[in-house]
Formats: sequence, C-alpha cells, structure tokens
Amino acid sequence: MLEVKGLSKSFRGIKALDKVTLQVRQGEILGLLGPNGSGKSTFINVVSGHFLPDGGEVLLEGRDIAGLPAHRIARAGIARTYQIPRPFSQMSVLDNVAIAAMYAGDGLASMEAGRAEAMQWLEFTHLSDKAGSLPGELNLHQRKFLELARALAGRPRLVLLDEVLCGLTPTEIQSAVEQIRRIRDQGTTIVFVEHVMDAVMALTDRIVVFDQGAVLAEGAPREVMQSPAVMRAYLGVAHA
Repeated sequence: MLEVKGLSKSFRGIKALDKVTLQVRQGEILGLLGPNGSGKSTFINVVSGHFLPDGGEVLLEGRDIAGLPAHRIARAGIARTYQIPRPFSQMSVLDNVAIAAMYAGDGLASMEAGRAEAMQWLEFTHLSDKAGSLPGELNLHQRKFLELARALAGRPRLVLLDEVLCGLTPTEIQSAVEQIRRIRDQGTTIVFVEHVMDAVMALTDRIVVFDQGAVLAEGAPREVMQSPAVMRAYLGVAHA
C-alpha cells in the first residue's frame, strides 16, 4: 500500500532520516519504535507532508507523493494525529470534526453534511455526548479521541498515529487499544508510533525499529524485540 524508498531528512546537518526504506501492507497495524530522537516522528511528518524530504520516494499505491503539501496528501488518503492534540479551541467538538469531514476527498461538502458525517465519528469514538462542548472542556483521553475522530472524518485509507497513548491511564490505554482495533477492523491501515510496549505488542502485526534516523530492524514484534541490537539501541541493554 505504502512504499518508502531511501527517505532522507536533515536538520542543520543532522540526519533525522537516513535513507529509510520500508513498506506498509494493506490492512495491517505497523508499529514504529525507537528511542527519542531516532526519527519516528520525523518519518510521520515527512510522509504526511508536514516536512519536505531531502531525498527519496513515498509511494502510495504506486504514486509518488513525496514533497506534496499536507492537504493534498490528506486528500490522497493519508490522515494523521499529533502527539499533542491540536483542535480548534473556539469551535465545538462537533464542528472540529465537521471541518475535517467537509474537506475530505475531492470536494467541499456543506456544513450540514459535514456535521452529519462528524456525528457518526463522534459516536464511533464515544464522544457523541460531548458534541456541543469546547475542546478545552475535554480531558486528555477525550482530546486524544477527538484527534482520532478528526483524522477518521476524512475516510482515509491509511492513518498515522503519533503517540496517541502518551499520558493516558492504564484504563484509558485499554480503551484506546480497543478503539484502534476497531479502526483497523473497518478496513483502515494503521502506522502506530508508540512507547507503551504492552499496547505495541498487543496491537501490531509488524514493527520497525528506528535508531539514529535509520531502520535498525523489522519483523514480528516479539522476534524483533528479542534482537540484541534492538535491546542495545532501544532498551539500553548491554550484550556481549
């Protein structure tokens, strides 16, 4: 579905992505792991059009989308969330999602149609009772789910989730894990950046481990996490 070839990005001479090559398969949940600063979030930002790549290809079903602006990549079928939710603070929860629904696909829907679509996603994310609230009235868990609803309102084929579990309680994490499974079960492919290892192991079909901007290892979650190289880089475990 998504094929990344030789993707590179530097900031002031420091390589954040160093010729990254990987594939995302249709219908899977792919986990991206690695220590802070290893390139995971930069990868999400480049693929989603928020950063311009220095080189390489990002092929979405064979079409190179590398370097396209974020709104065109979103309309091509890739949505994303942010580590820190970014709602429109003066708009209701419903209208935050309605705006995303209105701009989905090739045309601009009416506000009425956008709100109808938005309510479906608020029900899906268990936020329908908060439709009239402002984002500032939500707790962190609910704001994370609002991010999900906004991403899903565009009916993407691929969703990039950037640390959606960060800061949540164990109960909230379990709720979010179930929600992510439901997203995949409806046919959406997911790339999942996360540090909560129990959730990563429970959710992902495959994982890719980044280290210093490059792919260190990839494969089945338990096999990869038992790799001595991964333990050294990601977990800080010394091996002879």
